[in-house]
Amino acid sequence: MMDRRTFIGTMAAGLLSAPLAAEAQRAAKIYRVGWLTPTTGPPAGIRDAFREMGWIEGKTFVFEVRQAESHRERLPELAADLVRSNVDVILASAPAAIRAAMDATTKIPIVMSWWGGPDLVQSGIIGSFARPGGNVTGVHMLLSSLDAKRLDLLRQTVPSSRKIAVLIHGRSLFEPQLPPIRDTVQRSGLELHIVDTIELGGYEAAFAAIAKVGADALLVMSSPDFNRDRQLIIDLAAKWRVPAIFDWGDTARDGALISYGAKLEELHRLSVRYVQRIRGGAQPGELPVAQPTRFELVINLKTAKTLGLTIPQTVLLRADEVIQ
Repeated sequence: MMDRRTFIGTMAAGLLSAPLAAEAQRAAKIYRVGWLTPTTGPPAGIRDAFREMGWIEGKTFVFEVRQAESHRERLPELAADLVRSNVDVILASAPAAIRAAMDATTKIPIVMSWWGGPDLVQSGIIGSFARPGGNVTGVHMLLSSLDAKRLDLLRQTVPSSRKIAVLIHGRSLFEPQLPPIRDTVQRSGLELHIVDTIELGGYEAAFAAIAKVGADALLVMSSPDFNRDRQLIIDLAAKWRVPAIFDWGDTARDGALISYGAKLEELHRLSVRYVQRIRGGAQPGELPVAQPTRFELVINLKTAKTLGLTIPQTVLLRADEVIQ
């Protein structure tokens, strides 16, 4: 019998290749896509994905953008405003935005551009991965398993590390992702230090705390806020000389030591494909939730040299991209 991840991967591939004849039969109109996010947006990659699939912003669709600019308490009202604007679909980025959209409407289709929170079924977001039910579908990010993988890669990259710092942005938001990390650390006999930028009042104070506990390495958790502020975090990691691993490949290209995660291009295309299918008449509750199938490990040897690190050959051989 096909396991869940195989099934989801197969369905995701189907999403990318399914015939879209029904869409061609739809009456031409400007489709209104709501974008709901706790930070800013939509990212350039989403716009690129729409263009690749033949959408023309301003002619075949428009974005109705509602961004909380890191004030998550604003999300419920922003979601309600999108509903009042009568958008055709809501693209919601991050768990807080997805929940706000769900609270605001049970009729307008909601596409999760990514979900990184607790189990979708146990959280009541969907009925099942194969048949979500309701008005929500989209992309699940596998963050818990990816965080554990990043921690393992960080330990292999810096084998002398004994104290691991984990950078979060709000304890209540990240607590569901921490158990696998705690388990891994306990089994390995390492010291774990959770560093919360909100509790400490900012990034500078967070890195001062990381230095104070003598952390040997840093795991930067996946967060829209951290992605927005990634250059600042990269610069502070260099300033405090702490080896850090991030999620998206572009962070290593921008100067981080190492990154491992899903390819953003695939996630953007999957999200837009859901919008395309829904525009063609598909019901969101009948579209299986997808998971990323393509991941990349990017290592920046320039940063390693600056930090005085020698990346083990076993790690280098696994890299999809090595920046010299």
